[in-house]
Amino acid sequence: MSNQKDFNWEDFDTKGFGEGYSKDKRAEMEALYAGTLNEITEKEVIKGTVVGINDKDVIINIGFKSDGLVPRTEFRDLPDLKIGDEVELFIEEQENSLGQLVLSRKKARMVRAWSDIEAALEHDNVIEGLVKRRTKGGLIVDIYGVEAFLPGSQIDVKPIRDFDIYVGKKMEVKVVKINHTNDNVVVSHKVLIEKDLEKQKAEILNNLEKGQVLEGVIKNMTNFGVFIDLGGVDGLLHITDISWGRINHPEEVLNLDDKVQIVVLDFDDDKKRISLGMKQLTAHPWDALSAELEIGSKVQGKIVNVADYGAFLELAPGVEGLIHVSEMSWSQHLRNPADFVKVGDEIQAVVLTLDKDDRKMSLGIKQLTEDPWTKGDMAAKYAVGTKHKGVVRNLTNFGLFLELEEGIDGLVHVSDLSWTKKIKHPSEFVKVGDELDVAVLELDVDNRRLALGHKQLEENPWDTFESVFPVGSDHKCTVVSKNDKGAVLELPYGLEGFATSKNLEKADGSSVEVGEALDFKVTEFSKDDKRIVLSHTATFREEAKTAAAPKKAKKKEDAPSSSTAPAEKSTLGDLDALAELKEKMEGGKK
Repeated sequence: MSNQKDFNWEDFDTKGFGEGYSKDKRAEMEALYAGTLNEITEKEVIKGTVVGINDKDVIINIGFKSDGLVPRTEFRDLPDLKIGDEVELFIEEQENSLGQLVLSRKKARMVRAWSDIEAALEHDNVIEGLVKRRTKGGLIVDIYGVEAFLPGSQIDVKPIRDFDIYVGKKMEVKVVKINHTNDNVVVSHKVLIEKDLEKQKAEILNNLEKGQVLEGVIKNMTNFGVFIDLGGVDGLLHITDISWGRINHPEEVLNLDDKVQIVVLDFDDDKKRISLGMKQLTAHPWDALSAELEIGSKVQGKIVNVADYGAFLELAPGVEGLIHVSEMSWSQHLRNPADFVKVGDEIQAVVLTLDKDDRKMSLGIKQLTEDPWTKGDMAAKYAVGTKHKGVVRNLTNFGLFLELEEGIDGLVHVSDLSWTKKIKHPSEFVKVGDELDVAVLELDVDNRRLALGHKQLEENPWDTFESVFPVGSDHKCTVVSKNDKGAVLELPYGLEGFATSKNLEKADGSSVEVGEALDFKVTEFSKDDKRIVLSHTATFREEAKTAAAPKKAKKKEDAPSSSTAPAEKSTLGDLDALAELKEKMEGGKK
């Protein structure tokens, strides 16, 4: 019994796992167990071992008191994942509401990616990325799972016109900028190329010399020329140095990205501006001209340019001749060359001048037809007295030039336009472009002169006026205008007469005023000078009978000279029409 009393039931009767230990023993055991576990911190990246895989999750042991679960979808890039593999993980929570350890491989990769990107920027490392897609102004490149922006200007040293050709391809890039605020990364592929080109550029510039033939790639095209990449060095191929022939734009003969052979024409001291040539690699077309080509030869070509002064005819690429506007027509009136030819016309011409040394040539097309002045029927066709119709081409102060046919012009003097109307300028009678009937007054074939007249188509009405307005006859006249010397009168049939101031006195002593219609007596009639002088005073004075007789000499005050009174000498008035005058005169004769 005593043995039973000495037995310690607390040491033997355990109520649960681990409860049989004393406090000291328990503390000792807990310390040993804690030594087998890792200390972990949330929001950091650690390594773990795969200990299990099922349809939904991957079980990861990180040496913590519990294993973590990671969705299997985060391992899609590792299709061969197996138990025992080591992976990096991001600790989101040590223990969630369910008491589970929360891990993320996706976030671990993102943290690691940003760390690698920052290291690449700091150490100027080259990264291989995958071009995922095109975006506005450039490309999106995947580096370490982070989408970075590659600007179009940073893709290559030459302008890129089609970004789509890079999509889906791998490309080496360098990180040039990180914006942590927006999580933006900017990369460049161009900087890698530029480093390679530096050596090549230095080598090209050191060996550059005039006349050197190089190969380059067309980088850019403008209306004035082409920029060519010589391997990190750009040169300008001017449009005039592309071809011996005339071109309006480089794109007519060249294309972007073409490889071309060019020759160095010139460069500045710093070798920053390099002038290139392409046509200089071939012989000049003028050197290949036929020896039979000479002045007077007929040639065939195409109009390549039309200017104000003429047109350029291309006989072969690089061989052109000028057809001056004066050599396009026998007409003496210069017109716009566009009236005769236009760009693209295929025409014949005659060589007028030829200088192979200076590579200049002048051509003519009017020489393909006979000079109208040298035709055999010229003298008969335009004999004096023959009648013709022509077009008014030019007006001058002294007359007008009438074109009867191409190359045949004649002058109509202002005095030969009308028998009765005093015309000061031809524009009062006709305008440029009007048709006019004329008669030939004079022909000089040797000097190419033709005098024409319009009034000569009708009889001289002054022969009739001599009998209608004899000296001493009275006529009703209207005063048209007055001045210090006298008055201009309107006579029957629209003629004009003149009366001196003293012959304007009326019977009551007053003077005739403008607009009054009174009787006037003819005191002088000159058919040759086409002048009629009249007097109102003579109609009521006895001495008018004496004045009506023919005078041997006239006084200065009665008939002013042409120098002092042009209005009196020029007594013709304006008739409405010459035809009307004829009808009136014919009626008067009857």
